[in-house]
Amino acid sequence: MYTAHPDRYAEMPYRRTGRSGLKLPALSLGLWHNFGPDRPVETQRAILRRAFDLGVTHFDLANNYGPPPGSAESALGEALKADFGPYRDELVISTKAGYLMWPGPYGEWGSRKYLLSSLDQSLSRMGLDYVDIFYSHRPDPETPLEETMGALHTAVQQGKALYVGVSNYSPEQTREAARILAELGTPLLIHQPRYSMLDRRPETSGLLDALDELEVGSIAYSPLEQGLLTGRYLDGIPEDSRAASDSPFLNSDALTEELVGKLRTLNEIAASRGQSLAQLALAWVLRQGRVTSALVGASSPRQLEDSVAAIGTLDFDADELARIDKVVKG
Repeated sequence: MYTAHPDRYAEMPYRRTGRSGLKLPALSLGLWHNFGPDRPVETQRAILRRAFDLGVTHFDLANNYGPPPGSAESALGEALKADFGPYRDELVISTKAGYLMWPGPYGEWGSRKYLLSSLDQSLSRMGLDYVDIFYSHRPDPETPLEETMGALHTAVQQGKALYVGVSNYSPEQTREAARILAELGTPLLIHQPRYSMLDRRPETSGLLDALDELEVGSIAYSPLEQGLLTGRYLDGIPEDSRAASDSPFLNSDALTEELVGKLRTLNEIAASRGQSLAQLALAWVLRQGRVTSALVGASSPRQLEDSVAAIGTLDFDADELARIDKVVKG
């Protein structure tokens, strides 16, 4: 029987999410990869237990996580039953809907029918009465935003979600979503954008500025850029790596000589700070407090521990930031 570590809250910083009362750990565990049937159940359970013992109280999912779609939620459901039942009120569990889940016109995007049906399926897979955060995973170009946001509001009204968020929305779409939700009486809690040292779009697009103005939280996904910023590719492409498998999210063509040179220089900066490249990348995303939390994946407890160690050095001086910008921007 799993018993959580008594000092699990001793080291992890918790940041208030926008204007809400909800605090998130600086690092959250994403179950996008590594929680399908192709991975040993005991490894999955060990990662979740270690995360919670380290103060990582937020587990982030989506209906399509796995693979196959739905399997990550099912895996978490089994872990909740086996290990985390006594700790449910200490956990923040989120899920999303927006990508393809079942055939036909009602199995993806942002209609009321799809979002609320998907949430019911997600709750069933996880064995939960409610999730803490329910997201619209992507904007739907053919469904009125009022309908999509209205479905999120309904999820809260039904008691199936405590808070709502959006992911992959532009600054303009985020502003409009926040306006609609405010009129309905369900505030927009959080936005989940892709953000890393190598992908600055939340900065350049004005998204972070919009979130500051709206007093909406943010949680960055892919802060390690699908593994590019973990140091795995400093000396080539390992046979068991994501790039070697030509994943749709990272393929070998992306590993240009120029990019590898940048990664090596960033690794030198990390070493000068006493950090691994992954720790540098996570600290960079969390700098200045503009991002509420950074999502990390993990294939083992040890990998998770390396990520969590980043919280020990989150501050940067102006020279370090300038050096990083010079490397990345050229």
